[in-house]
Amino acid sequence: MDRSIQSLNPSTDDSASSSTPSTPRQILDDEPDFSLAHNNDSQSSFGASSSREQSVQPPTVRLRPKYPIERLPPELLIYIISKLSSQSDILRCLKVSKSWSNCCVELLWHRPLFTTWERLVNVVDSIQSPVAHWQYANLIKRLNLSNLNEQINDGTLQPFVNCKRIERLTLTSCSKLTDSGIIGLVRGNRQLLALDITGLDAITDLSILALSQNCPRLQGLNITNCRKVTDISLVKLAESCKYLKRLKLNKCMMVTDDSLEALARRCPSMLEIDLQDCRFITDRSVTSLLLGGRQLRELRLASCNLITDDAFLQLPSHLKYDSLRILDLTACHQLSDLAVEKIIECAPRLRILVLAKCVEITDRSVLAITKLGKNLHDIHLGRCQQISDDALKELVKCCNRIRYIDLAGCNRVTDAAVKQLATLPKLRRIGLVKCTSITDRSILALAKSTLDPRGRSQPMSNLERVHLSYCVNITLEGIHSLLNHCPKLTHLSLTGIQAFYLREDLVTFCREAPPEFNEEQRNVFCVFSGDGVNLLRKYLNEEGAHSYDGEITMFDEGDLIGTGDDADPDGLMGLMQSTVLDNDDGDGDDFDMDGHL
Repeated sequence: MDRSIQSLNPSTDDSASSSTPSTPRQILDDEPDFSLAHNNDSQSSFGASSSREQSVQPPTVRLRPKYPIERLPPELLIYIISKLSSQSDILRCLKVSKSWSNCCVELLWHRPLFTTWERLVNVVDSIQSPVAHWQYANLIKRLNLSNLNEQINDGTLQPFVNCKRIERLTLTSCSKLTDSGIIGLVRGNRQLLALDITGLDAITDLSILALSQNCPRLQGLNITNCRKVTDISLVKLAESCKYLKRLKLNKCMMVTDDSLEALARRCPSMLEIDLQDCRFITDRSVTSLLLGGRQLRELRLASCNLITDDAFLQLPSHLKYDSLRILDLTACHQLSDLAVEKIIECAPRLRILVLAKCVEITDRSVLAITKLGKNLHDIHLGRCQQISDDALKELVKCCNRIRYIDLAGCNRVTDAAVKQLATLPKLRRIGLVKCTSITDRSILALAKSTLDPRGRSQPMSNLERVHLSYCVNITLEGIHSLLNHCPKLTHLSLTGIQAFYLREDLVTFCREAPPEFNEEQRNVFCVFSGDGVNLLRKYLNEEGAHSYDGEITMFDEGDLIGTGDDADPDGLMGLMQSTVLDNDDGDGDDFDMDGHL
């Protein structure tokens, strides 16, 4: 924070606030102007008036009327100033007047940014200064120390214990923190609305108990990977924090049905709950959460292995969950078609449905999913090996707003299904990892122009991410066509395809393999992201047919898009985008990645 804030003297008075009882009366806005109130100019001239006249008619000094912006309440003024794009502009506004400075300093300290240790030291010095003009500790409402996670410990948090108006506290991956530091921050802070302590292995029930005792307004809690937290503190949290709306308990291995049933009873406003890898929860708690959470928007139960069809079949037939948009059932191995049919019946407006590694489901489930119609945006069916082309064709007919479909490891999927999927007008991402039956015909179909929702032809594909690792029948010629007809492509995974990972000139444009990969995985790794996609496209266009001389193609030469007059690499270059999506994956075997959101 700029130290000039402290050196400023914000007591500079506004004209409207500087008047005292001895100040001549202020002329009302609807009174005539002072200089026009006298017919005789000599009477309005102080120099020409006699002492007797001055004693009879004392001069009236008119104060400047308030401008409209000075009449704004502080809330509106803060909102207007918050639209400024830089802190330097806000600092200039701070020097305008006392009322403006009060509004600006609140904006500047509302969410201090800690990008370096020096910034943190400056903020702490200001908070602890005995001569500070403002009470900076009371101005901080959002505190995020995750950028300095490796340096943060309990002692670092000590200067912030007097910040009792914090509403959002983020301490993600600050692994050196213990219960002592967390308890000191939350004690007496009744304004706290959200707490994120993801990855704090040392945190125990003591911190959660302190949270339940001091923060009754809590609405969001993320304790992912806090493996020592148990039902004891979570039950107390449910009893004290009845406004909870968002709760993430990922990999909290000691959580059982007891705490989840308490949350279902005491927190009726729950909107999102994530229970990934909570392996002790059973059908009982899932049913309780659904019965008590009619407003649920997002429910994630990935790798909850004990869940069976009964978790959903026990729901009354008349109940509808119209708010439920996201349901993640990854690796719930015991679920069958019966559960999927019941889910679609109860939640007809699902947008994202994840059934990856639900190995028991068949085409019957896909036919049930078609009832979601235009509501369905993302569908994940990785490793559902019983799904066939016929069900996917029906899915395309009924759900034409699909943006992302994952079919990783679905060995029964062939070119016929992919050709149908390629006609989806909003398709942005497709996962076909280890779909070993597909050939260049599928790639050609993905490269072809499609129709937009209004039935008009689109000259180029809208695909952004394509996952084709271990599709061993794909050739370089097909991928070249895909690159030239997908100008928005930012991610292309081709791991395990010899036509690519054996070519040193092409591997040059790949990104580095993740450090945890072994030697065998590194040898076949081949993933192009961001600029790597653009560079590969440019290289293949410059090399032309020499790039794949002698390579046998898997389709008729006349079917190839991008040859002859249709090829226009120079025209495509201006359309290329090199944006890298935030959720990049390792793709040494993005089979697993494509099974998750």
